[in-house]
Amino acid sequence: MALSRASHRRTRASFPRIIGLTGSIAMGKSTAASMLRRLGLPVFDSDGAARALTAKNGAAMPAIAKRFPGTVRKGTLDRQALAKKVFSSPRQLAILEAILHPLVKARRAKFLSRMTRQRKKRVIFDIPLLFETGGERSCDAVIVISAPATIQRQRVLRRPGMTAGLLSSILSRQMPDSQKRRRADIVIPSGIGKAETLRRLKKALMVLG
Repeated sequence: MALSRASHRRTRASFPRIIGLTGSIAMGKSTAASMLRRLGLPVFDSDGAARALTAKNGAAMPAIAKRFPGTVRKGTLDRQALAKKVFSSPRQLAILEAILHPLVKARRAKFLSRMTRQRKKRVIFDIPLLFETGGERSCDAVIVISAPATIQRQRVLRRPGMTAGLLSSILSRQMPDSQKRRRADIVIPSGIGKAETLRRLKKALMVLG
């Protein structure tokens, strides 16, 4: 039930209520996050944090350069070169995740601390691999953004450099959408128009309190 996941572990009244936001690739999660920002909710963007960590001279770059030779040149990450190394090897991907995940988690903790000091009542944790990494245990409720597989595929294959093979590889590492929907507190469809998605997000926030 909504608001029951982490409440027993976080009893201090000063903590904001944490709402996890997740969804598989191209389900519309980033669009939903933008809508929630416009509604005034603070959103921690895990992908954005990872991009900052891997920007030129970012905090993750020394470790990446050491573990993945040839992917960093003059402090700049060659993302295509790195992708070729990690997407074809679960072991290499695990090494990359072991570098990035603790750094992203530390940034998320700082974000929550800042929102706590600002006395925010609710915050959004936008985490693509929320269930896959056990992140739902830190949330009071989870919203899953979902769309039909045909729409998902159309969206993904419009992205530059994306192929059917790469999509299959990505999906193989993500929890199936059907399972995410079963584990969600609230499921928001994104394949029926942005206006309807926004309406349902507003309703979800009312339900979650």
